[in-house]
Formats: sequence, C-alpha cells, structure tokens
Amino acid sequence: MKSAVETLSPTRAKLTVEVPFEELKPSLDAAYKKIAQQINIPGFRKGKVPPMVIDRQVGRGAVLDEAINDVLPKKYVEALEENSLTPLAQPDIEVTKFEDNEALEFTAEVDIRPEITLPDYEGLEAEVEDIEITDADIDEQVQALRERFATLSDVERPAAEGDFVVLDLKATQDGEVLEGAEVTGMSYQVGRGGMLEGLDEALVEMSAGDDKTFKSQLVGGDLLGQDVEVSVSVSQVQEQELPDVDDDFAQLASEFDTAEELTEDVRERLGRGKRLEQAAAARDAVLERLLDQVEIPLPETMVTDELNARRQNIEQQLGFAGISMDKYLEDEGQTLEEFEADLERRVREAVAAQFLLDEVAKKEEIGVDQQELSDHLVRRAQQSGQNPQEFANHMFEHNHIPDLVQEILRGKALARIVETATVKDASGNAVELKNLRPDGTIGDPEAEAALAAETEATPEEPTEA
Repeated sequence: MKSAVETLSPTRAKLTVEVPFEELKPSLDAAYKKIAQQINIPGFRKGKVPPMVIDRQVGRGAVLDEAINDVLPKKYVEALEENSLTPLAQPDIEVTKFEDNEALEFTAEVDIRPEITLPDYEGLEAEVEDIEITDADIDEQVQALRERFATLSDVERPAAEGDFVVLDLKATQDGEVLEGAEVTGMSYQVGRGGMLEGLDEALVEMSAGDDKTFKSQLVGGDLLGQDVEVSVSVSQVQEQELPDVDDDFAQLASEFDTAEELTEDVRERLGRGKRLEQAAAARDAVLERLLDQVEIPLPETMVTDELNARRQNIEQQLGFAGISMDKYLEDEGQTLEEFEADLERRVREAVAAQFLLDEVAKKEEIGVDQQELSDHLVRRAQQSGQNPQEFANHMFEHNHIPDLVQEILRGKALARIVETATVKDASGNAVELKNLRPDGTIGDPEAEAALAAETEATPEEPTEA
C-alpha cells in the first residue's frame, strides 16, 4: 500500500491511498465465504458454494463491493498511522479508481488534530477577585435554613407574594385540555416563578374558593411558545411562619447549642464554598493566560457540532425550568445575537483549551490509573443524578470511556500548570491552590505527613487471646 497526504488546512488533510490488488485477496476470500453463507444453490451445501458459481449467480461485482467495504476502513487506519495523523471525526471517503484485478485507489478527507507549539507554561501569573462574605450572604443562608423548618397555617385572606396556595390548574387550547398541562391539589408558593407566565400575577389577591382564567404561553413540549388559556382555582391560602433565630432554633436545625455558633458555622461553610469558587476562577484565569500565548487553529466542523450540542443543552435546561428563550434573554439583558456570539466565543475557547491541555498531558507523560477512572465515573454519575453502576455500564457499552479518560488527563494537565502558577487576589494576597482540599479547607502537608508517619510507627496493641 502507498499513501500520500495533502494538507488542506491546519486542521484538515486529504489522504490518497493506493492498494495493490494482491492486498485485497484476503478481503475477497472473506467476501466469498460471507456470501456463500447467505445464498442457497441447488447441489451445494450452504457455505460451500465455489467462487466461480457465486460469480455466475450473484455477480463478481457484488463480491468486489463486499471486499472493498471490508478493506477500506483497514487501509484508511493504516494510512493515518503511516502519516502520523490523528483524526477528529469520521472521514469523507471516495473511491477514485478500481477495476477487477487492478489496484484500488481512494481518497479520504478528514479533520485532524492541529499541530501546536506549546508556550512556556511554568510560572504563569493571574489575578482573581477577593473572597468576600457579607452579612447579606449569611442572612440568605440562615433564611434558607429557617424556611426548611417553617410551618404553614391556613389564613382567611387573599393570597400575597410569599404565601403558599393549594391549587388546581389546567391549560386548554381551542377548548381541549392539553396533555400534561393539568394538576390537582398542588402546593405552590406565590412569587416563586418558573411554572407558567402570568400565574403569580393571577394568584395575588385570590382567596380560598376563587377561580380565575388568564392567557399564557407554554414553555415546553410540542406546543412551545403557543398561546393557551389557563384556568386556576385556589382551595387553600397558607401563611408561612418562620422560626426565630435563637438557641432553640440552633439546636433544632443543627448540632450547635447557640445561634451564635450556628451563624459562625454558616460563615465558615460560606468561606469554604467561596474559596472553591475562587480556585475555579483561578484555574480559568491561568488557562486563559496560557491560551493568550498561543494560536490554535480550530476545525470548523468540530466547533459547529459543539455549538449545536450546547445550544440544545441550554434549550433543554430552559424547558425543564419552565423558562422560554425570550424570557431568559430578557433576564440576562442580552439580544439573541449577543447570546450567539458569546456562546460561540466560549465554545471556541473550550475547544482550543482541549487541544492545548492534550498537548501538555502528552508532554508531561501524564497517565490515568483505574482508581482515578472509577472516582471520575462516580463523580460524573452524581452530577447527572444517576446510579454510578448504571452510569458506568452505559459509558462502557457506548464506548465513552476514552472520552472520560481524556477528561481526567486534561484535568491533571491543568492542575500541573496551576501548581506552578502565581495567582493573587485583587488585594495582592496569594491564593492557596496547591493545598486546597475538595471541601474548601486548606491542608497542611507537613503536619499530615508527620501524622501519617507517626501512625505507621505506632505498633498495634496486642489482642487478648
């Protein structure tokens, strides 16, 4: 086999491959055997039909087509390896020349991984915002805790924002009740939003026993964006009573004895969470600084596929949340054009980062062991709300394990870069990243190593016989 490569762009190549007819013979023999198993010829046992009979009954052309279909993928892979190309997608293959007993020629155009000259990624500098915990942040967390232990009591007055109502609701179009758009006896907090546009406004001032009809638009399903008529009736209006933040509440809602201890714990947990957010921002800032130092050509088909996937994911999430795209854009203060431009920018940065981190992982000879893969599978399953074993089975069955391994490699490559970086907050303080634990606390490697050594040196106490 002979092959030649033509560079069409930094991310696309065209292979021209010539396969001598002799190299097709194993595939031809396999084709005859396969066809012999599929046909019934009087006088011959199934699977024992001679090639010359198959040529007469089925046609030599059918055999040659079967042989070509078998040999093309193999020779394509050989040509990739021969020319040291890494494909990023399925190729566009075209047979350009083939006649019986003569060489097969074909071309294959494919997106390839671009060649990247890595910049120096040691000692990068980046800046992130300060960690700030305000009284409002603490009040918000305590308020959420109070709401968990709140009680509801019926009131004889119209509903107001913040009240809970027990309602029946149905949406109709042309007098027909829409499937999946009817609920009975549902508890709903007025002002919460996220269900139907206009519902909160309709519920305000409604009392138990009241009915009301209003126009709205569905935010999901086949009738997305279409006008519907919504009928809502209220059977109960309930007022939420929140417990006071005192020592009794602290003992009810936590393991602490006093409200002061509870509040201080809330502050500490907020600090850990914000420290993790700052660390994520630091990693992004370091990666952005590195990306600024290198030009990475991107395959447009890969960018387009990722754009479509993210767009679809956003639409699904908005649908689940009961929010239309128009409402989302209004809340974000963006036009559709601005949204699309921002999405494309983020996609291009993400694709470029993947290529860059892959090169770093390759240069650093980073590997992935079985425990790391297992831990990553569990984390991904938890993030998607799936059973870890079922998630793992799905990943193996659909051959997604190489993608997960690549995710781990990229994460380790970025961690390697960040470890050597100098990151400061806006006030000029160094941001601790190397010893940051997954729970947001800062570890002390020396103390932990000393404790581990002491534990290993302490002999086990003898057990009584």
